[in-house]
This record gives sequence, structure tokens and C-alpha cells, in this order.
Amino acid sequence: MLQVLGVLAFVVALLLSVMIHEFGHFFFAKKFGMKVTEFFLGFGYKIWSFTRGETEFGVKAIPAGGYCRIVGMSTHEELSEADAPRAFIKASTPRRLIVLGAGSFNHFLLGFFLIFAIFFGIGTSALLPTIDQVLPCINTSTTTNVCAKSAPASPALASGLKAGDRVISINGKLVTNWSSDVQVIRNSAGTPLTLLIDRSGQQLTIVATPAKVTVSGKTIGMLGILSKVGLKRESFVTSAKDTWNLGSNFFTTSVKSLVTLPSKIPALFRQTFLGAKRDPNGLVGVVGVAQASAATASDTALSFGDKLETFLLIIASLNIFVGIFNLLPLLPLDGGHMAIAIADGYRRWRAKRTGLPEPEPIDLEKLMPITLVVFALLAGLSLMLLAADIFNPVHFNL
Repeated sequence: MLQVLGVLAFVVALLLSVMIHEFGHFFFAKKFGMKVTEFFLGFGYKIWSFTRGETEFGVKAIPAGGYCRIVGMSTHEELSEADAPRAFIKASTPRRLIVLGAGSFNHFLLGFFLIFAIFFGIGTSALLPTIDQVLPCINTSTTTNVCAKSAPASPALASGLKAGDRVISINGKLVTNWSSDVQVIRNSAGTPLTLLIDRSGQQLTIVATPAKVTVSGKTIGMLGILSKVGLKRESFVTSAKDTWNLGSNFFTTSVKSLVTLPSKIPALFRQTFLGAKRDPNGLVGVVGVAQASAATASDTALSFGDKLETFLLIIASLNIFVGIFNLLPLLPLDGGHMAIAIADGYRRWRAKRTGLPEPEPIDLEKLMPITLVVFALLAGLSLMLLAADIFNPVHFNL
């Protein structure tokens, strides 16, 4: 049941991402005075729609994407006298580029927003300053916790620390980041520490002296406590900084993946048709990502917060990748149309500079063979990924 919910959640998130992509085109097209006649989610048979103003909004039967129909995208489109000035091809080059690039921009915006929501709203897995377990003793020569009968009690046990205690401060310094603040304990072997703790809402002061423990030839201090692991939210500023760092990492990784994509196709062919083992770091299709979402949802070792964090990371990284992929200068992708718009703009500028008449916009239908070749290659890759994900799925270590 949880696996089904994971897949459904992924499908809904994917459709919402498509809708947000198309809304980017719609918003700027309307802002620049272009006429938008249709805004649909899906393709094929129309299931439901309504008209507001001059635009029909609706849902179609095949949930494999969406589209926003802007008047005058093709030079062969017949336009009424009223619609001609509002045609897409009549707009300036900067406006055409903004309309075309808005879809990918919204993917980036959504991806970074989801990452920020994780850091600021949900939290990320981290060691918490709450004691999960108090060890009965500490073996001072190794890191194992096997107690000899004559072994003294651990400093934590001897000082009265208990499971559930939350450390508020160490030697008067407030604990803000347990992962780094715990270094005070590591650096205080044999030196008494004053701990302010919260025990069931009551604040207590406990003095404990970390035992000297030798690890890899280095002496460190240990109290004999195991910390709880949970979700920790960050401040707004820290969340924004971490969002930029992680989002930039996703962006860079996506670019590298696209650059190396052709070299991974032979391996994908072997994995699809010859039974080779799938590489988790190799190519994965939409079905594979949906399987990862299902695996996350059904993992009993993860808390709800951990599952939500992982799911949002999957959707965020997918949006950033799709945003970059869509900017590739290949028809029928938006990046291909942007390349045509730039070429049109250059031809207009050159004609104006040399005093020649303004040239007609580039005829996309003449480039249809290139479009069909690219479409066939993308369709073939998609079908190969689909077959691989179904018959030889990737096993993710989530």
C-alpha cells in the first residue's frame, strides 16, 4: 500500500511540475500581450475543460506532459487581422526568449524551493543533543563497548545522566550545533565539564569528567552517551545558504550527467537487452524514479519526516535536471526554439544594420526533419529506459 502511495505521490508531483513549467510560458506570454488559446495538462482525448477569457484550460487523457498553445508559433499559421500583432513570431527576441525560457526557470525555482523547504521547514537528519542511551562503561583502549566485570561505570552513568536528557549548554556555552559542540567533550579528556540539561522540562546541572580513550593513537574524551538522530531545522539564512550549495551541486551534477549521457547508452543497452546489472549511478527513467519513491515510502526504517525529505529531494533534483535538459539547443525542446529565436534576432539586427528589409522568421517546418530525428532519438532512449526500469530495475540504497 505504501509503495502505491509513493508512486501516486510521484505521479502527482510530476504533473504539478509540468503544470508549473507550462504556467511559466503562459504567464509571460500573457504579460507580453501574446494570445494564448489553450493550456492543457496531458495529451489526447479531452476529459474536462473550461474557458476563461480567450484561453481554454483543461485536462486530457494521457498524463504524459502538457502544453500551452500560443498564437503564431509557426510562420504557416493563419492569423486573423486582430491576432497578427499578438503572434509569438512578431515579438522581440528578448521577449521570445523569456517566454521560451520561463518553463525551465520555473523548474529551477521549484527545485530550489523544495530544497529550501527541507532545510527550513522539515529539517535534515542530524545528531541531536538528546541522549538516546547511556553506556554502562567505556573501554579505554578501544572503541568497543564490551564491559569487563571490574570495569568502572562510564562518566555519564556515574554522573547521573539518563536517556532522554537534552544537553542545553556545556561549560556555560549554549549548544547550537551538536555535531560540532560535541567536540568540546572530545577535547576535554580528564577535565570536568559542567552540563546544563533539560530532563522532562526541569533544568539540572551535572558535572561529568570525560574518560580518556585512545583511538588510532590519539587520546580523546568520552562520556559514554549515544545521541539521538533526528530532523533538525535550520534558520532562514542558513537554510538559504545550504539551499544554494545543494541546489548548485544538483545543477552541476545534472550538467555532467547530460555531457556523459551518450557514453552511458551502450551500458544501458546491455542492461536492457543482455541482462547486465543496472548501475544506480547510470541512466534511470521516470519509472525508475517512481520506483525509488515507492521504495522510500515503504522503508520501515525511515520516519515520516525522513521519507518526506527523501521524496522532496528526488523531486527537486528531477526538476533541476529537466530544467537543464529542456534548455538543450535541440528541436523540439524549448532550447531549440530559443536557438531559433536568437538566430531570428541576429538576422533582424543584421538586416537593420545593413539597411535591408526585415527578413521573414525562420520556417520551423523546413527544420522538421531535424526535429523528427531528435524526437525519434529521445523516444528510443525513453523506451529503452522504460524497458530497463520494468524488466531490470535499479536497486537503490535509500
